[in-house]
Amino acid sequence: MVGIDLNKKLWRIPQRGMVRGVCAGIAQYLDVPVKLVRILMVLSIFFGLALFTLVAYIILTFALDPMPDNLANGEPQPTNGELLDAVDRELAAGEKRLREMERYVTSDAFTLRSRFRQL
Repeated sequence: MVGIDLNKKLWRIPQRGMVRGVCAGIAQYLDVPVKLVRILMVLSIFFGLALFTLVAYIILTFALDPMPDNLANGEPQPTNGELLDAVDRELAAGEKRLREMERYVTSDAFTLRSRFRQL
């Protein structure tokens, strides 16, 4: 039995596809061999579903996003939590820098230097 992971996304995989990568994307999503999906597609054409199969293929070609290269190469994709943590660290660093600039601008040293520049 084929188990579908609800966290998976259905992609087109042009890197592994013969035409546009739709069959390769469906095969990866269902965890079945690509050849099986291609054979089923060809058989559906021969058994009178040619128009339906071709229309579905064309619609999926435009509806599905192509798989990014980093996912196709097996590089791990960061989770939402990791992305939020990275953004949080970046915002904290920016806030720290802003506070340091504010502290300098309101300091006596800044006032003294700006008065020397005016001379």
